[in-house]
Amino acid sequence: MSTATEALVADVRRGLGARPLRLPPRWLYDDVGSDLFDQITRLPEYYPTEAERAILAAHAPAIADACDAATLVELGSGTSDKTRLLLDALTDPGRSHGPLRRFVPLDVAEATLQDAAVRIAERHPGLEVTPVVGDFTTHLARLPRGPEVGRRVVAFLGSTIGNLYVEERGAFLGALADSLDPGEWLLLGTDLLKPVERLVAAYDDAGGVTERFVLNTLRVLNRELGADFDLDAFSYAPLWDPRLGRMDLRLRSDRPQHVRIPGAGLELDLGSGEEIQVEISTKFSPEGVADELAGAGFAVETAWTDAPGDFALTLARRV
Repeated sequence: MSTATEALVADVRRGLGARPLRLPPRWLYDDVGSDLFDQITRLPEYYPTEAERAILAAHAPAIADACDAATLVELGSGTSDKTRLLLDALTDPGRSHGPLRRFVPLDVAEATLQDAAVRIAERHPGLEVTPVVGDFTTHLARLPRGPEVGRRVVAFLGSTIGNLYVEERGAFLGALADSLDPGEWLLLGTDLLKPVERLVAAYDDAGGVTERFVLNTLRVLNRELGADFDLDAFSYAPLWDPRLGRMDLRLRSDRPQHVRIPGAGLELDLGSGEEIQVEISTKFSPEGVADELAGAGFAVETAWTDAPGDFALTLARRV
């Protein structure tokens, strides 16, 4: 059994072996899921990607000059679409700290990762591109470090950190801080609080792409663990949780059903209307972001938002 399969089995046993039912979002992002998410980022209802892109388009040179990194690491890189704006600024020969030497994208979807790495290497022929297959929550040790790598800036974009629960965010930021040397950098993207109507619309698009994306986690279990989830027996159920300030993306069983997951040695009885939580997306305030970073050992240097104030990019330094 591969390491990835072992991790999937552990997550399924933990998440579906007790109530409430829950699956971690990392299993959404196989190559099919990564493609669906790329489609989501282009939907008119889904504002975060374009908001973050606008910040990078306006401020990438300032970000590049603010941090003296020689290597850019991107966690959960996917297609690295928006990152190209940052790479253009970091590899500019006129950058005050000199051009970036190395780019290290990390992602669980190997085909997507390799394809993006090839395109970036073609765009920046003088840049060393070193893709790393892995999960940012467990494989930070795979990231290169040392004198030949130089000082690093870690980009964690797309408000992916909002997919982690409060305790998970603290643990992740602490682990990331431990993996960085004092003086190294973190560029963190966070979606900001805004009217509920816009939030709900962003995660319940009219074309149903987000529904197919969330359902993909069951397709992964069917393929990898021999499960017999009937995808047609579930409805997509997104909701806003005002107490925790987050979108909560769930799959609701439309009828009683018995599901077998032989690869995990598990059988599951679902009642009509019972839900499986698949992903959360927390929304932040700038003050909250600074507090969470400080608690993990980072000091905020500066932050940028798009013109409407929908999204933020925060540059912080490991102290």
